Formats: sequence, C-alpha cells, structure tokens
Amino acid sequence: MKIDIVTLFPEVALAPLSDSIIQRARASGLVEVVGHQLRDWSEDKHRRVDDSLCGGGQGMLLKPEPLFAAVEALKTPGTRVILMTPQGKPLKQALAKELAGSEHLLILCGHYEGVDHRVIETLVDDEISIGDYVLTNGAIAAAVLCDAVIRLLPGALGDERSSLEESFSNPNLLEAPAYTRPIEFRGMAVPEVLISGHHGKIAAWKDAQALARTRANRPDLLDFPPSGKEI
Repeated sequence: MKIDIVTLFPEVALAPLSDSIIQRARASGLVEVVGHQLRDWSEDKHRRVDDSLCGGGQGMLLKPEPLFAAVEALKTPGTRVILMTPQGKPLKQALAKELAGSEHLLILCGHYEGVDHRVIETLVDDEISIGDYVLTNGAIAAAVLCDAVIRLLPGALGDERSSLEESFSNPNLLEAPAYTRPIEFRGMAVPEVLISGHHGKIAAWKDAQALARTRANRPDLLDFPPSGKEI
C-alpha cells in the first residue's frame, strides 16, 4: 500500500507514524507513507494557498488550484482520495478495514475553515472525521487515520489475532479488561478465572466483561443488533 498525505504540516502528519508498529510496517515495505507540502503546488509568488470566503464569513479557506494540482500529480488509477474534515463520516473500525484493502490512499488535510467545496465535489471519494470536535489542522487527523489503517495490514501486528481481539473488532462491544503479572499488586488481584487455565470459562468471562464495559462506557453501541446494522 502507498499513502500520500497532502498538508500544510507534513511533519505533524508523519511524526506519529515514525515509531513502533507503524514504523516497522513502513521499514518492512508493507506500506509507503509520504508527506507532501501543499504549498509546493501553489502558483502564487508568496506560496499562498488560502483566501477569504465568498459571501463573507470568518476565517480563510484553502483554494482549489493547489489542491487540484496536487491530486492530479499524485493520483493513479487505483487511488482513493480522502479529505479529513469535521463534516465527514465518522472513522470506525469497519471503515478502517475497508481502507486497508486499498492500493493507494491520497489524504487531503483541511485547515483554516476547510477547503473550497469544488474540491469535494470533483476530487474527493470520502470525507472522513475522527470525531465530533475541531482540530487545529487535518494533519493530526490524517495521522490517526493512517495508524488505524496500517495496523490492519497483514503482517503489521505480527500476531494476526491481535486485531481480531481488540475493541470494535465486534462493532457493538468494547474489549474486555486485561491483566498481567504480578498476580497481586497493592492488594488487587488478577481475577482467578484468568489464571485457571480453563479456556472456556476465560472466554465466557471476557464476553461478560466486554458487555459490562460497553454498557458502562459506550451504551450507544448496544442500540444496534449484533449485525451492527441500524434498525
């Protein structure tokens, strides 16, 4: 897989992807991630890429010219063009899995008040949001998206069971609590079932704890049937 990120802050997008699991995936050739400076496609002598809003309004908007030029330079027949924006559909595990099957992701990062809507109408395949809040720029959101996608590539985690046992591998349940040694710490003990060696009882305990944790932290997930499809 190849991922191109077009942003005013490529170093911000790449920094979280330069260590740990994601860096190992990059080093092993599972994925190539390249950050691009949007200003490189500006035709303005001062390398400006923004302008005021037509019709008035606060802030500045990214102009269409550099974004069109960037996409036209980087896009290939297998490219999926993504815009990181608070107005996008929410990033969930199912979408991350879908994107992990792509050949090439081209991620555009919003800034200021966003991008000229002609970019969205003409170039963008998916508008994606990482949450119902506003960030300083889309480069941070792009890094989150890349992490979520890259770790799902075959071989990225080493143990292929890892991604199957995490929160949202089942879209309606969070992951069960987890423990490690020491068995007792400051008067708190690991649940006996986890050291019993009885795999059936351990599995049942994890299912029950996952349900309880979901009810406590994300009851909204339980509003859906097991298929994850809305009623």
